[in-house]
Amino acid sequence: MATLTHQESATAEYLELSPRTRKTFISIIVAGVIVLAIGLILAAMHIGGGHEAAGAAHGAAHAAGPEAGAGAAHHEGSPVWLKRLLVSLWHNNVFFVGVSAIGTFFVALQYVAYAGWSVVIKRINEAMSVWLLPGLVIFLVVFFAGRHDLFHWTHDGIMDPKSENYDAIIAGKSGFLNTPFYLIRMVVYLGIWWFFSERLRKISLAEDLNGGTEYFHKSINVAALFLVLYAVTSSMSAWDWVMSVDVHWFSTMFGWYVFASWWVSGIALTTLTAIYLKQAGYLKFVNANHLHDLGKFMFGFSIFWTYVWFSQFMLIWYANLPEEAVYYNQRLGGFNGAYTWMFFFNLVINFAFPFLVLMRRDAKRQMIMLKIVSIAVLIGHWSDFYLMLEPATMKGENGFIIEIGVALIFLGTFLILFTKRLAQASLVPVNHPFLDESVHHTT
Repeated sequence: MATLTHQESATAEYLELSPRTRKTFISIIVAGVIVLAIGLILAAMHIGGGHEAAGAAHGAAHAAGPEAGAGAAHHEGSPVWLKRLLVSLWHNNVFFVGVSAIGTFFVALQYVAYAGWSVVIKRINEAMSVWLLPGLVIFLVVFFAGRHDLFHWTHDGIMDPKSENYDAIIAGKSGFLNTPFYLIRMVVYLGIWWFFSERLRKISLAEDLNGGTEYFHKSINVAALFLVLYAVTSSMSAWDWVMSVDVHWFSTMFGWYVFASWWVSGIALTTLTAIYLKQAGYLKFVNANHLHDLGKFMFGFSIFWTYVWFSQFMLIWYANLPEEAVYYNQRLGGFNGAYTWMFFFNLVINFAFPFLVLMRRDAKRQMIMLKIVSIAVLIGHWSDFYLMLEPATMKGENGFIIEIGVALIFLGTFLILFTKRLAQASLVPVNHPFLDESVHHTT
């Protein structure tokens, strides 16, 4: 992105992507397709990065309990290569949709808090919501194509007492976990998020054209309603899209846990985008004080994520109830230790690294340090969602080549849509009533 060109009028700044930058984004997609193809070929030949099902069976049965052991003892559902592809599509879409919604959440939060410091980076957060509609389409396609590979509760006869597949625990959740209601909720969640994202965006653009404070006050009302709805729908979406994969397991803290992962990832993306734009000659009003505040957000909410992680883990570990402990048994030693290293890597990259690097004030004001931490946080929380989804779906047949390939395709496509939306309006909301406060922001 260092090759972006620059034009401006008064305080307005308009993003223009150079051909080289577009080629970079397309190259990321092409690289993803190549990696994905290699991964699919290797998986089909049973020599991919994942573990063989038979080799995982003993470790699963020994360390992950009867539920995990039964699932690992023999392969079920689609071929391994197809199942990994479907799980990876779901995993990446959950991550990118969540981060997109955080853009709108950040904007809404700044409005209701009457915050002025963030005005000069506001357009970055507005543009982040670009993945919500594509995400809905991907969710629907993947659900219909691979729901039996992703969700045990969708299996035939699982809620029918007369069926040999009957599961009394899952049947007890049939009022909530049934396909029609699940799809309705999915459409409602993303419909709400998309509607309020577009509404806040349109008000913001109208403010650019006409000025005045009426748009600001209107945005506050819209933002307040969105935050109330998002508080409910974000937690429920985490139950639906992630927790229901482990259908026998539940945690009352899980909604907060998933939100914390999305939230700190969204802050990292905002920080990274602001830095790249600044280094390309844009966002001339963004200074070290704005970056410092973004760094404090990333530092503080990395600690918050760890607090929720530890609270959930500690309570389940201490109680040691089989129906709860199975979740961590799968990730700590289960499936021949396929996920053990990643369990600890998760803590290092999402807590220890940002905590230690951003502890000093100077580090939060240096672009290079913030770039390194932002990239690490994004990779770390992508890995966090991997750890949430893979053990329950792939058991011991997980891998990384297919998953990285799909992630690169998602990343390149997201960057194309994201920068296109950024280029559709001034990077600076020229008539925002708090613009002067943001320009002269100090910490």
